[in-house]
Amino acid sequence: MNKKARIQKITWVSLLVNIALSIIKFIIGIIGNSQAVVADALHSFSDTSSDFVILFGVKYWTAPPDASHPYGHQKIESFATIIIGLILLFVAGFIGYNGIVSLLQIDQSQHQNKAVLSWIAVTGPLISIVIKEILFQITYKVGIETNSSSVKANAWHHRTDALSSIPVLIAVFASLINPNLIFLDHIGAIVVSAFIIKVGLEILFTSINDLLDSGISQDKITSFQKTVLNIHNVKGVHKLRTRKLANCIYIDLHLEVNGTMSVIEGHDISEEVKTILIAKDPKIIDVMVHLEPELKS
Repeated sequence: MNKKARIQKITWVSLLVNIALSIIKFIIGIIGNSQAVVADALHSFSDTSSDFVILFGVKYWTAPPDASHPYGHQKIESFATIIIGLILLFVAGFIGYNGIVSLLQIDQSQHQNKAVLSWIAVTGPLISIVIKEILFQITYKVGIETNSSSVKANAWHHRTDALSSIPVLIAVFASLINPNLIFLDHIGAIVVSAFIIKVGLEILFTSINDLLDSGISQDKITSFQKTVLNIHNVKGVHKLRTRKLANCIYIDLHLEVNGTMSVIEGHDISEEVKTILIAKDPKIIDVMVHLEPELKS
């Protein structure tokens, strides 16, 4: 199964799970008379937005290079990942705001809301935590294997949904035991929103850096230089530059060889350098080699 098919498959699974989970939690929230579980159901339904972003975008960023885009379309994935990051920040802001407002109004809510919860309400967030963590593990694995930043970002979206269900579970459970402990729900929501904001900002800034053609770390560049220098007949390497394109890496370098070599021999060494570097790191999709005669000191 190719990269595009794997991404589409896991995203369709994610979409269907999100819809089913939203319906289940909504029904449980209504039956259990829990506003927190109903709100959690609506939160799960909002997760489908990132699934639609990936399903719509994957066919574009996996498209092969063409005359108008000779370097491919990978930057579309960075745009899609930025959208997912913004969705995470929006969800985090919504959760955090509601948590703060509810915490400030807790005295009023205790007097106004005398609804009696049912123990079935506990099953809603509990199911969500288990299923969403499993979905995170599966999705993140596919993201690693396909080297897809958007799929990994979507995986974190699943985990944030699982985490946001934890304060709901605590609140429902605590409220069933003692209605005066409802404030735990609001505090937990604020903590979870801070975690989601952290993840969202990391995803956002990483993708923005990719769009700005940032390079890889100096440690990796040094490692690539050592690899090239260990290749037979390579006399030196300099001006090794890298450029990130989504999760892919482009490299260009100046390679020094014996100046008396034939064009064919120099070409063969260049191809060997390219093959070895790509084999060393699957994120490298192209290496441009500038052949030069050995610099005499």
